Amino acid sequence: MNTHSQRYVALDVLRGMTVAGMILVNNPGSWSKIFAPLRHASWHGCTPTDLVFPFFLFIVGAALSFSFAKYGDGLDAKSLGKLVKRSALIFLTGLLLNAFPFYPTSPDSALSFGENYINYIGSIRIMGVLQRIALCYLVGGVLALWLRRPGKIAIGMAALMILHVAILVIFGSGDPFSLEGNISGSIDVALFGEKHVYHGFGRAFDPEGILGVLTGSATVLFGYTIGGIIRKASNKSDAVAKLYTIGLLSLGAGVVMSIFIPINKPLWTPSYMFYAGGWSIVMLALFIYFIDIKGKEKIFFPFRAMGLNPLFAFVMAGLLAKTLGRVIKWTETVVADDNTIRETTISASSWIYRNCCVELLGNNEFGSLMYALMYVAIFLVMAIWLYKKNIIIKL
Repeated sequence: MNTHSQRYVALDVLRGMTVAGMILVNNPGSWSKIFAPLRHASWHGCTPTDLVFPFFLFIVGAALSFSFAKYGDGLDAKSLGKLVKRSALIFLTGLLLNAFPFYPTSPDSALSFGENYINYIGSIRIMGVLQRIALCYLVGGVLALWLRRPGKIAIGMAALMILHVAILVIFGSGDPFSLEGNISGSIDVALFGEKHVYHGFGRAFDPEGILGVLTGSATVLFGYTIGGIIRKASNKSDAVAKLYTIGLLSLGAGVVMSIFIPINKPLWTPSYMFYAGGWSIVMLALFIYFIDIKGKEKIFFPFRAMGLNPLFAFVMAGLLAKTLGRVIKWTETVVADDNTIRETTISASSWIYRNCCVELLGNNEFGSLMYALMYVAIFLVMAIWLYKKNIIIKL
């Protein structure tokens, strides 16, 4: 049976659940009140939250296998042009999202508007989630369509991972996989400047930096290979059996490799690539079984709807978060613990969290999770509305 025409709804559902997971972990009510599974690992290690991003890149590769099947899986001017154009649009969208709302929302009163604006423009982060997706989509897509055969793609994946580790080991200092000793952060600082790099680790280090594009692209190639397997399988049950086997082997490879190369998301190490890839494959197999074989599609319908407009949902979630957190804010008069009256600036997001979540569940992990779930629900409803209107927004 030729399965080129078969549609795997599980891919849409898993993509939608992944985007919902991205929105969930990016928008807690309070960053100091988060359940452990919803936190990233501090450095080495992998929590459920650390699996969200590689799931998406894996699905990007799997979907690419289906979308380029009509071109004979070969690299030509048409397919290359499509890859370059879409990658550029996704990268630009991510950069604009970083720059939004395009003016300083907390200006320094000692500086003029022009000076504040120059400082704002001069500190916009260059890389980010969408930028990493764009570059991995381009590199992984070009290699997949150029190499074509699974064996050659496997060699391409190995070459990317070897090059990644070689750069870390040769140019790193001390422990090349540590926050202090890795070369990845220095590469981004050299390329973009220190002010344009993420500083969430207490220093200039971007977890979506340039070096990780190598192994991130390997994740896309992994997904592309798996997409080819399920696309060409004799039937969906056979595809599930193959996926479970490959997924478990990948998990095992990641764990064994971690003895020598730690599982690390910020660096996107090869052990992390195999470990997260293994979970991606196992989850995809599980979803194909329940949705495409057992027909349990209806209960996953909201996620399928989001999976058809994934980047739009992610971008809109980012815009709303910045609007509520930075743009819409006002001054309130409060009584401090020492009974003095003070004025404080409060954002719309803080007001919603305090009045909707803290009032019901308290300023704790449950209240913080409630806010995040409310946030996800907004975009699930939006995705369902777009689905009902047969609107699919693509870049």
